[in-house]
Amino acid sequence: MRFSAMRVVLATALLACGLAAGAADKNLAPTVANAARSVPPAVESALRKNLPERMPNFPQIDEISRTPMAGIYEVRIGTDLFYADAEGNFILTGEMMDTRNRRNLTEERMEKLLAIDFAQLPMKDAFTIVRGNGKRKLAVFEDPNCGYCKRFERDLQKIDNVTVYMFLYPILGPDSIEKSKAIWCAKDRARAWQDWMVRNEPPVKADAACDVAVLTRNTELGRKHKITGTPTLVFADGSRVPGAIAAPEIEKLLANGGK
Repeated sequence: MRFSAMRVVLATALLACGLAAGAADKNLAPTVANAARSVPPAVESALRKNLPERMPNFPQIDEISRTPMAGIYEVRIGTDLFYADAEGNFILTGEMMDTRNRRNLTEERMEKLLAIDFAQLPMKDAFTIVRGNGKRKLAVFEDPNCGYCKRFERDLQKIDNVTVYMFLYPILGPDSIEKSKAIWCAKDRARAWQDWMVRNEPPVKADAACDVAVLTRNTELGRKHKITGTPTLVFADGSRVPGAIAAPEIEKLLANGGK
């Protein structure tokens, strides 16, 4: 889990203006029931007022939620999370763990925030690889120069009865863009992709007249959904998995709809 962007924002603000000490709300028991309740209006008002006032250039707050921890509230800015007391006197960045139930609450929340509506993916900007009956669906964002992607592709060869929507996502440099152009412009994109990723046969250079605007669209799409590494897998239920996983895990996630 990365919070570098939020840390930069908070660090800049803290350098400009120190936070005053204050007392947390001691009347809230750290229970799941309390976590599900709405944030008291006074707390919401205080956080929305105090944080921007005390921290110059503070981004607009999108949402404030109660957490299971007494007197601590989640503050969400886009897909960045941090935590604050009821008055915004203190803020924390990092992960909140439920030690009793051995759950990473921040990670669970981020999974929900980063979920992608599979039906809304622009499939016209991907090419497909169909195996077997193709009934199961999987979208993948990959860079042709990504070593982990090549390892993942070898494992993906073992998966049957699936349609893979491959989004070229060249984020590792100019050569990745050139290889992506060549693959997208190939007569058989799926073959060119697998020749390179699995068999290490370089694609033929793209014709200059070939329309490769798709690569820009894919890059923008990835940035919109905070895809920062490859491979990134998106399952039919909208859940996503960053990084290369082995065939048994892919199979398990496909069988469960990605859950």
